[in-house]
Amino acid sequence: MKRLLLLTVALLFSFPAFAATPWDHWRQVGHATLSWGPFDVYDSQLLTPEGHYQAQKWPQALVINYLRSIDREELTKATEEQWQALGLLEQARKNDWLNSVKTTWPDVSNGSGIVFLANENGGQFYSRAPNSVLFQAIGEPFSPAFRDAFLAIWLSPATQYPDLRSKLIGATASD
Repeated sequence: MKRLLLLTVALLFSFPAFAATPWDHWRQVGHATLSWGPFDVYDSQLLTPEGHYQAQKWPQALVINYLRSIDREELTKATEEQWQALGLLEQARKNDWLNSVKTTWPDVSNGSGIVFLANENGGQFYSRAPNSVLFQAIGEPFSPAFRDAFLAIWLSPATQYPDLRSKLIGATASD
């Protein structure tokens, strides 16, 4: 019986879905909630191994935990609007990024999550179903140019959400 239990535990943790994610033991730089009128849309966190933000220093993980249902079409449209506001829409269209994210992202609902893990080679999305603690990689890795454009939505000084940015990067009055 003990051997069966050990074998079961070994198999459980060898399955990729149960593997630890790279950001499991990273420290939180900051967190923020995006609200739209009276509705909270998502909670977000920025994580790094040391818990400090520095632009263009990798790795970083942007964790978004959704508080309401949003389909992938709406997520893609919101991303398009943010890239347009940042002057990045032409680059996104040239590289077909909107189609790539639309085919990568799932529809989200209250309790689900998406993580963008950024590193020196670009980035990878992960998703978590509602009421689950397990993240799985989704889609193909993205280029460094995509990484920079995607993170600019939250972390660029030109973002449409400067309060959210300040909270995520743990900004001080001098930032």
